[in-house]
Amino acid sequence: MNDPTIRSPWLVFAITCLAVFAVMLDSLVLLVAFQAIQASFASVDVAQLSWVLNAYTIVYGALLVPAGSLADRFGRRRMFLLGAIIFTLASLLCGMASEINWLIGFRALQALGGALLSPAALALVLAAFPIARRTLAVSLWGAVGALAVVAGPPLGSWVVQVFGWPGIFFLNLPIGLLTVGLGWRVIAESRDMSAAGWPDLLGVALLCLSAGLLTVGLVQSEHWGWQSPATVTALCAGLVVLGLFLRRSQLVAQPALDLRLFHERNFRLANLANVLFGIAFTAMFFGSIQFLTRVWDYSLLQAGLAITPGPLMVVLGAPLAGRLATRWGQRILLIPGGLFYTAGAFLLLVGAGSYPQFLSVWLPAMLLSGLGVALIIPLLSSVAVQHLTPDQLAGGSGVFQALRQFASVIGVTLSVLLLGATPATAQAFTPIFALMMAGGLGVTLMSFGLATAPQPVIVPAAVQPTEL
Repeated sequence: MNDPTIRSPWLVFAITCLAVFAVMLDSLVLLVAFQAIQASFASVDVAQLSWVLNAYTIVYGALLVPAGSLADRFGRRRMFLLGAIIFTLASLLCGMASEINWLIGFRALQALGGALLSPAALALVLAAFPIARRTLAVSLWGAVGALAVVAGPPLGSWVVQVFGWPGIFFLNLPIGLLTVGLGWRVIAESRDMSAAGWPDLLGVALLCLSAGLLTVGLVQSEHWGWQSPATVTALCAGLVVLGLFLRRSQLVAQPALDLRLFHERNFRLANLANVLFGIAFTAMFFGSIQFLTRVWDYSLLQAGLAITPGPLMVVLGAPLAGRLATRWGQRILLIPGGLFYTAGAFLLLVGAGSYPQFLSVWLPAMLLSGLGVALIIPLLSSVAVQHLTPDQLAGGSGVFQALRQFASVIGVTLSVLLLGATPATAQAFTPIFALMMAGGLGVTLMSFGLATAPQPVIVPAAVQPTEL
């Protein structure tokens, strides 16, 4: 019974999407659940608590690219099922954790599972479909990410309000068991027969260590002081390890980060915009829940629903943006996309006061920022790889995803620093809204330098729903 007996491509699609949806949803709803986790661990300072988010993002981002290489070499079905098992087991352990350090550790284990299954999942879908139907499959695959973005805030807030924050993790258990059970029987093994050599695991370890040290220095600086020996040591050590990682990436045959990709102008500028916007996007999600629940006294469920119009704009606008980019090129849409996002943040900056103003301030701000996201994220990912060679597409899109994950770490870290433990006034959120504006303007400025032309938008094989 070890060999799959069914070969329906749509069933393979459904199983893999189910698993990736759980991974995507989990990373989003934790932003919603952060305040509830903070209440459960009242004796833990907010800086340490932020590692519940950052541990996952650092490990997931660092392992995405090498995990894809491992799947190609040792079997995509094998890596997908292994990742699903690890993710499900870690979810159970996270929900049962009664001590913050255990929760942080289990979150890192969850990220390992998510990183193993995510690149393998899309590769399995592409292998299951005939070439003529792969474009349709990839388009629907992207819609799964959009659905997770829309469902995340309301579903996460409802689960937390009814079952508490452990319910977020226990929600993954039936999904994981169904994925492993059906995947074992349904999915056929596939691998890249030309794949050779191991990914640079030492480079991955250096990348994780560097990101961890830099995050520690930034997060703890409020308590240690910017000039304290501990802060300076952590930041300097992080920079030194980062330098070692970059140097190693120049020397090894299969580096964790192929620095040659950055010789291409579009890739370089699009990834800079990707990092700037990733920081702003994470700050928006993290800050919005905090603002609505702490300043406007919304319930968690009300806050989740209040955020939903923004992701809905992404679902409605992203497909249209792709079609328009095919006709006009990405740059002409990315420039106003950054301005739309900036306008939404500016409206919050000048209009969001101490009393609820949903229809006059919050709703139009969410619609504007959602329109900006719809124009920015899908088109940035396509323009980043547009001029890469075919053998660079998978690696290029993997680097794009990884950088966006590390941008999320910076976004959470800055949000924690800027807001403090218990922000209770509208003025406390001014830096968050300003950070959002800076991200939007950064995208617009970087987009002026992009070389785009009206042509079919490239959808790289390794694009994941997490880019939406």
